[in-house]
Amino acid sequence: MRRPPAEIVASLLAVTTLFTPAHLPPWAIFVSWAGTFAAGGPNPDTLKKIWVTMPIGAIVASLIVGGFNLASGYFSGSSLVVAQCIILFSLNAAMMSPRRIPALSFVPGMFLGFASYFATLFGGFGPTPGNLMVALGATILMNAIGPAYAWVTANLGAHHHAKVAPIGRAQQAIS
Repeated sequence: MRRPPAEIVASLLAVTTLFTPAHLPPWAIFVSWAGTFAAGGPNPDTLKKIWVTMPIGAIVASLIVGGFNLASGYFSGSSLVVAQCIILFSLNAAMMSPRRIPALSFVPGMFLGFASYFATLFGGFGPTPGNLMVALGATILMNAIGPAYAWVTANLGAHHHAKVAPIGRAQQAIS
């Protein structure tokens, strides 16, 4: 049996995001889906590194928001800005520091989760919009689906590649 073109499989998967319940952020699926392909495709190594690092970024982002909220109860004006700078610098550095550990070395995955959290929280997504912990759970859940969609796209869709003209093959041979 012939497999359908990958763009058909991907488009059918995209349609499923229209039916996400509880005002969950469907675009978080697309962020991690595209991130999976950008990181090398849905192979076991990529899936492992992206599924491990995206939640780290989302957790750190939630800590930053929580820290900012806490600081705003004690500081205002320029002292609040200084406190926010310290919070952001410290937590961002702490997030990236474990990159020396091979299983945690995929820093772009951290930023996929990081950005997805901010967009979920401040975009008013999730079953309880504006709730820091609900936004965290929604982000982690939806980011986790994207790599699975990448795997389905890669494994159920037929990938057709353009034929390289003879001159193109000659250029590749001497490159």
